[in-house]
Amino acid sequence: MALEVTKLTRVFSYNGMTLPDVSPQFSPDQVRDVYSAQYPELTTAAVDGPEVKDGVARFTFVRAAGAKGAACVNLT
Repeated sequence: MALEVTKLTRVFSYNGMTLPDVSPQFSPDQVRDVYSAQYPELTTAAVDGPEVKDGVARFTFVRAAGAKGAACVNLT
């Protein structure tokens, strides 16, 4: 029984868009950092994945969930 090695193609997705891999040598976090220049909201995004299907490893940038000023103070 022989082992077969196949190289996966990485793709990154964010907000419904597919973003190409900027460099196979970069970690997924480094790719996120590169794209954060174009999409500033990615600076706090998490990297989810990979989900591997048909020779493609898909990583998804997930924006951090949070609510600005979520604290509610009742002054009465």
